[in-house]
Amino acid sequence: MHAQKKQPPRRLIDLALSPWLILLSMGGGLAFGTYMPEMSLNLGFVGEVYLDLMKMVVLPFMLSAVILSTQRLIQEGRSGRLFGRLVIVFAGFSVVSVLVAIGIMLVMQPGADLTPQTMSSFGEIVGGDLDSNNLSMTLNGEDQQSESSAMGFEQLLLSLVPSNIFSALVNDDTLKILVFSLLIGLAVGHVTKDASDTFGKTLEALYEGCQMLMRWMTYLLPLVLFCMTAGQLAETGVGPLLAMMQFVAAFSAASLIVLILTFWIIWFRANVTLGQAAMAMKGPFALAVATRNSVICMPIMIESLIERLGFARSQVELLVPLSVSLLRIGPMVYYACATLFIAQLYGIQLSITELALVVTASVMAGFASAGMTGLAVVSLIGVSCGYLGLPFEAAFMLFLAVDPICDLLRTLVLVLANMASVTLMTTRPEPMPEDACPV
Repeated sequence: MHAQKKQPPRRLIDLALSPWLILLSMGGGLAFGTYMPEMSLNLGFVGEVYLDLMKMVVLPFMLSAVILSTQRLIQEGRSGRLFGRLVIVFAGFSVVSVLVAIGIMLVMQPGADLTPQTMSSFGEIVGGDLDSNNLSMTLNGEDQQSESSAMGFEQLLLSLVPSNIFSALVNDDTLKILVFSLLIGLAVGHVTKDASDTFGKTLEALYEGCQMLMRWMTYLLPLVLFCMTAGQLAETGVGPLLAMMQFVAAFSAASLIVLILTFWIIWFRANVTLGQAAMAMKGPFALAVATRNSVICMPIMIESLIERLGFARSQVELLVPLSVSLLRIGPMVYYACATLFIAQLYGIQLSITELALVVTASVMAGFASAGMTGLAVVSLIGVSCGYLGLPFEAAFMLFLAVDPICDLLRTLVLVLANMASVTLMTTRPEPMPEDACPV
């Protein structure tokens, strides 16, 4: 069905996605942002232009992939079993990931017994007050953020169906585009074969064209990552990071454990060697670090699962957009860590019942973050805090100060965890020979 097409040289793409080159680009960007902040601020536009180019390609890519995959599954009569597995995997993966985050927070206790210097730094971040007691009073003030976040969750449930698909495309409303694509794919799967084949060929050409553009843009990743890292550091500085270092360390540890779990699942399900699994993960890993945008990572996730790991195309092309849009493992882990950090900041000991509530609230907030980015994702910490009566409004600035690093980790966890979830929902491929060279 997919005709052989000319592709960019694989060796050049592998070089652009090399972990060593990615780390070198990030290190160079950090050094440049530290010692030449004024020049670094002028480099921020490079990342913005690159992300806009990627978004331009990704949305039509997702639309064509979901319509084509849904259409094939309906025609083949396998949609019922696939969606049953989807519900089980989504629920199980969400709960396990949040439990990992809670366990790490309870062991490391990053918000407990903070030094006066750290509390003073927190005071500067949230309102310029250097007195730790005043900081505590400010943080314990009335919380308006949780109420607005809860309203946002209700609004999300009421606005799944787009009234205008072109407006949804213009506004990057990923969830609405996904719903539209699923419904169109479902309908096309029930029309006559001649009509659906004609429509499918047009979409397939769009799909492959978008995939080719994404490969071309991969060459620019090291340069873009250098510019984005330098610009971000020059804008925020290192002070907020040092003040929130304990939270960042705890969230990093929780993210690392989830990443190890996801890598093991992918390796086990793919029937490949450890080296082959690592090679398949290299591209999605690098793109997640460079762009901090899970939607942009979808084409390379699909390519890695199909071409490097051998999973079924018809299932992968549907499940990757579905999981990226709905299974928000990265934000779920983040919300659980942030909620317990705030509780520890006040010296509040949570009971087993309250911890169970953290699990539920973090999962709900994660699903509510579908289609959201940046500040909107951070603001949903108020959902999980609200269920426990924890104030969040003033603490919002603390998390905002270190969000560039947390956003990177959230995206990385989301991308790799969703790849692992797809491997659990699809048919397990035949073992790949150890000397096989992935295309």
